[in-house]
Amino acid sequence: MKLTVVGCSGSFPSAESACSSYLVEADGFRLLLDMGNGALGELQRYCGLYDLNAVFLSHLHADHCIDMCAYFVARYYRHDGGRCDPIPVYGPEGTEQRLTTAYADTPSASSMSEVFDFHTVKPGAFDIGPFTVRTEKVRHPVEAYGIRLEHGGRSLTYSGDTGPAQELAELAADTDLFLCEAAFTAGKEDIPDLHLNGRQAGEAARRARARRLVLTHIPPWTDPEANLTDARAAYGGPTELAVPGARYRI
Repeated sequence: MKLTVVGCSGSFPSAESACSSYLVEADGFRLLLDMGNGALGELQRYCGLYDLNAVFLSHLHADHCIDMCAYFVARYYRHDGGRCDPIPVYGPEGTEQRLTTAYADTPSASSMSEVFDFHTVKPGAFDIGPFTVRTEKVRHPVEAYGIRLEHGGRSLTYSGDTGPAQELAELAADTDLFLCEAAFTAGKEDIPDLHLNGRQAGEAARRARARRLVLTHIPPWTDPEANLTDARAAYGGPTELAVPGARYRI
């Protein structure tokens, strides 16, 4: 299993990074976790427009899903004149309506279901291609999910956006790589059920006994080095910051 960080900025793109988007590959299957602002352009550095096999959207805030509107255009108006087969898109209740509304004020003649095969995510276990998947609802102002992927005896857990949640540590239990948001700074922001800070991300990794922690979704106004220091103080395992283009063999 291979993970590529396509974008890792939180809330809006930074000068260095698109918003949240992560490409996971195994057995020739390409699954994209989230497609936030600016991600579609960056994705083409690592994967062809028509080479994705499935998309998972952790929740429906723009910094995790809005480039799906551009991806609809790319798949519907394919440059070679062909028509793409619908690609599976897994997301919370209302994903199709949310993306359709973002794309146009009124439903267009070209429905998004012509290129996206929408599946509603709920807590549970299922398969996406070669991956065994488990999802858990996490704590955020909108319906949001963390996801665990397993393949070949190895595991990757992605938090999505969440405040502190026991469900997250359970989802990430003994995971090989924990890709965890750390948007807030300890001692600065304290908004319940919104985001984690670096210390809380480290604590979640420690409780989960994760083997490796990668901090992501750090917005441009947050000092990533401060969050990295806080996470390392709370968690004794290997810890680093996500950066665009970073690749991990899991």
